[in-house]
Amino acid sequence: MKRTSEKRHWDEFWASSPGMEDVYANDDRLVRFLLSQIDVKGKRVLEVGAGTGRDSLALARRGARVTTFDYSDESLRLLRGVAGDEMDIVCGDALALPFADGSFDIVFHQGLLEHFREPQLLLRENHRVLRTRGCLLVDVPQRWHYYTLMKHALMAANRWFAGWETEFSAGELSRLMREAGFEITGAYGSNLFPPVWYRGVRRVLLKAGVRLPMQPSPAAHRMRESMRNAVPHPVRMVTSMVIGVMGRRT
Repeated sequence: MKRTSEKRHWDEFWASSPGMEDVYANDDRLVRFLLSQIDVKGKRVLEVGAGTGRDSLALARRGARVTTFDYSDESLRLLRGVAGDEMDIVCGDALALPFADGSFDIVFHQGLLEHFREPQLLLRENHRVLRTRGCLLVDVPQRWHYYTLMKHALMAANRWFAGWETEFSAGELSRLMREAGFEITGAYGSNLFPPVWYRGVRRVLLKAGVRLPMQPSPAAHRMRESMRNAVPHPVRMVTSMVIGVMGRRT
């Protein structure tokens, strides 16, 4: 039987993070990229698979009209803790979004597409709820990284927290988005700090009552950022742990 990523995996994952202080942010990479491409003020924005909703909250505070969407009860608990009256929160199925055609100017998701065996189904649903010339930003694990080897080993041992996931090269993700009706307009590559192995060790120890610092070395973070910014964009797209690709609905 094929492994899948199921609701119970995400309820367990988010339940193991009792508060936002124990959930890693993503270094604002999505927000920074979106703001470099689009003036979000007044735009209708949908985050699918919102998780903590941190990116949505940042966009809402820059004037966007934001809706967050998830199906995990525990994710919705975290969202309600930060949303206030700045964002709408909706629960449901990402493959059957409860919104009319052309409802949004921007749709984005991070860490979502890789959990679908048929990613085109999600991309086409994203396409449906976007207005013509609206933008989709998809952020996923990049294939050529040690993270890929690590997670596949854990999946083989039935120890992967999300049950199942895949990964994409920048070329593959761009092709899938074009096939779903998007014109590619931009892309980025990024690595995590602290690295994924540290985050995994910290989560295991947290369950045992041992709390490592979230950010072990700010100086190392700054050095890492300087080195990353010096890497040419094509190289970054094949060496980063995560990539984001933006497309415009045609």
